[in-house]
Amino acid sequence: MIICSCNVLSETEILETLKRGANIRPQSAAQAYRCLGCAPRCGRCLETVRALVAKAHLENCNVGCPTCPGHEGHGQVSTGDERIEAAALIAAE
Repeated sequence: MIICSCNVLSETEILETLKRGANIRPQSAAQAYRCLGCAPRCGRCLETVRALVAKAHLENCNVGCPTCPGHEGHGQVSTGDERIEAAALIAAE
């Protein structure tokens, strides 16, 4: 299924990017786009990509992992910083 029609990115392509090794796995939607060599254009796909990133993180997270002490915030798919970063990516296009 195509997730991003502007960049013609499928769910499979995005999920493959999120399966990379723990040290190089994208931790945000903006990082996932960069790993795929593109940037969001219209922004309609951002929420879906954020949800896929959050789901991948949950599936690969170990108790006490350094990126989420105590696992607070699991299920949160976006942050203010990521919205600013994504907006900057859209503006740069």
